[in-house]
Amino acid sequence: MPDLITLTDIHAAQARIADTAVRTPLVRLSRARLRMAGFAEFAESTPDIYLKDESAQPIGSFKLRGAYNKIAQLSAEQLQRGVITYSSGNHAQGVAFAARARGAKAVIVMPSNAPQLKVEATRALGAEIVTVGPASLERKQKAEELETLHGYTMVPPYDDEAVITGQATCGLEILEQLPNVDLVLAPVSGGGLLSGVASGIKLAADAANQVAPNIWGCEPELAADAKESFDTRTLVEWPAAKTTRTLADGLRTQSLGERNFQHILQFVDGIVTVTEDEIRTALRVILSATALVAEPSGAVTLAAILFHAHELPKADKVVAVLSGGNLDPALRAELEAETKAING
Repeated sequence: MPDLITLTDIHAAQARIADTAVRTPLVRLSRARLRMAGFAEFAESTPDIYLKDESAQPIGSFKLRGAYNKIAQLSAEQLQRGVITYSSGNHAQGVAFAARARGAKAVIVMPSNAPQLKVEATRALGAEIVTVGPASLERKQKAEELETLHGYTMVPPYDDEAVITGQATCGLEILEQLPNVDLVLAPVSGGGLLSGVASGIKLAADAANQVAPNIWGCEPELAADAKESFDTRTLVEWPAAKTTRTLADGLRTQSLGERNFQHILQFVDGIVTVTEDEIRTALRVILSATALVAEPSGAVTLAAILFHAHELPKADKVVAVLSGGNLDPALRAELEAETKAING
């Protein structure tokens, strides 16, 4: 069994990434703005909701935390040889940004169905892109092949202690910003963010002799391998043909990472799934009732509290982690047209 990260590890990561990653804001979802935007039913029925806006990171997502924490610990020799990873988008940008900041070459293996917006953003950060098919295992295998061939250092997207520890800094911030939070919701794909946030919050609360909030993961019904793994306490893998059906491109990973799964079993209280229509509605709520922008993967947490509160622990104050804001412009136009049509 992989070793679990410690609070000391997380505090060290917090100091290490402080000059690069942003301490992101916690934004309250205003009931008045919900009503004005045409979502009065949510204004009346939901608890106090706060969005942890990871889209405020320089790359538009939380992924910079873990990527930089990993790369900042590499030796001069490793940096000279370069780094490699495999990603559908946001982790690619995190690695590219961190590598550039540390003066290293970055090679990113991306799937053929990665959003063009994320591909272009990764290339703009100076990374070399290698394209493979849509299966997450295919890009992992290609990255490992190139790692061996060229001597690159792998920066895994989630199944890595330094990456988990970097993501855990988001959890520390949430507890510092809203100490009386009852429930924290985080998206789950490979499990880096959920395992990190849960570890950070539970370890910090325990050290302070505080009652820890409940931590739940959220994922699409169409890519619910994490929920199946959590419920059965057995790590399962879903085929790419299933997971690629969801609009949430950042949550199409076929299986949790082994380290992530161990942290999730230790620190997470449950996992809930949401439908594609619920994700779209949550996206429209964020666009209409806040000044924020979320991508589908980041909106699953809001979808969970808006539509599945009955499946979640009772809570007065809820933090929904908005994991990224790299929303495809064409999808944004669709969502805005839907909102306009519904509101007349």
